[in-house]
Amino acid sequence: MYLGLDLGTSGIKALLVKENNAIIGSAEISFKVSHPQKGWSEQNPEDWEFALKKAVKILKSKYSFEFSLLRGIGISGQMHGATLLDHKGKILRPCILWNDTRAHLEAKQLDTITKVRKISGNIVFPGFTAPKLIWLANNEPEIFSKIAKVLLPKDYLNFWLTGEYTSDMSDGSGTSWLDTHKRVWSSDLLNCSGMRLNQMPKLFESSEPIGNLRDSLAEEWGLSKNVIVVSGAGDNAAAACGIGVINEGDAFISLGTSGVILAAKENFAPKANHALHTFCHAIHNRWYQMGVILSATDCLNWLANILEKKVEDITNSLGKKIKKPNSTHFLPYLSGERTPHNDSKIRASFVNLDVSSNQNDLTQSVLEGVSFALRDNLEALKIAGTNISTATAIGGGSNSSYWLELIATVLKIDLDIPEKSDFGAAFGAARLAIIGVTGAKPEEIIKNPRISKKISPKKELIKLYDEAYYKYKSIYPALSLIK
Repeated sequence: MYLGLDLGTSGIKALLVKENNAIIGSAEISFKVSHPQKGWSEQNPEDWEFALKKAVKILKSKYSFEFSLLRGIGISGQMHGATLLDHKGKILRPCILWNDTRAHLEAKQLDTITKVRKISGNIVFPGFTAPKLIWLANNEPEIFSKIAKVLLPKDYLNFWLTGEYTSDMSDGSGTSWLDTHKRVWSSDLLNCSGMRLNQMPKLFESSEPIGNLRDSLAEEWGLSKNVIVVSGAGDNAAAACGIGVINEGDAFISLGTSGVILAAKENFAPKANHALHTFCHAIHNRWYQMGVILSATDCLNWLANILEKKVEDITNSLGKKIKKPNSTHFLPYLSGERTPHNDSKIRASFVNLDVSSNQNDLTQSVLEGVSFALRDNLEALKIAGTNISTATAIGGGSNSSYWLELIATVLKIDLDIPEKSDFGAAFGAARLAIIGVTGAKPEEIIKNPRISKKISPKKELIKLYDEAYYKYKSIYPALSLIK
């Protein structure tokens, strides 16, 4: 048996999986995000420990025999977070999360250094780890002076599980400290943000073992002392392993809190100028290219909350089939935007509201706005030489057949819908653990899921949605003037 963990922004998921990829059961525990100031986003790492313990307790109670056979653990996690430890391994302050934008000025300054993009392969986004540390040096110097190790969120849990300071290349890619081509920490990049190599965890490939489960935890959980923990991966790389996106030409679209279009790459070919991420994959000597929008299902959740209704109620009222575009436009920048604008200050907007606009108009325009933002990402990938004709759709938003048909039409690509199962980041993390413990080749374990149906663009509406997209695209320059 293998345990796949996914440390997300809103909770942790634990998935118990057999060596043959069969899922035995799962448990999810939620926790909160703190926003002590505008643009700030923090969590207490001890909340992650507590949530993991609760999730394990649930799995043990439901599947005691299967859990007792555990051989390996893999973990996926939210990227970019700064978890700071002193020389005794004690937490110095709450973790600064990926969606925290306080370091936007530091990110902008760091990004002006030519070698930063050249070595890392990426723009320095405000949510990345390096600018957070520059902000800390400027604003919390007493804390900064005590930092012995900087760990990404999942790597903190790996430290808690094993006592080892480690990270992997996929997660390290989002720090602005990694030479993403050579897959090593860069002394040049560390120097640019006032950091030292000895403050970094040791790097491993995602499926490499980093150590055994601590004796005290093994005893507490009723497990063998030989349970192996592998390095794991950043959430999107792990999700790619969960859905089988590891070969050139493979792609997925994720409709979660944020929105992602990810394509696997067999070569390192960064295009930082288009605000695309080019990161190491969880598979050795492979990379992936990715466009990210910061608010996807978050936009629907926000609207439903404003209307004091459930998300499924407002989306179901639109029906199952798409119609012509709405005359109202929604720009989904509730938390700023990454691809293609790299704009932490831009905010969302409805444009062309009318006295007759109703709930359905607002809901449709929100769905269309997120779809158009994904089209922005796809266009950036095309410019970078990454062409996608088919993508697998995952994430909570993929449960809406209306939204999937809309995205297929706006993007002009086919969407594959997997059979109902769990192909998320926790599943990918479990697969990495299986590879690390058994020594199997990645292609033997990471396979594509069975596809239940294919959703194709609605051809008669493509032209209308093209026109609506270009109207949407024209609004950003004007909106950026009033941020």
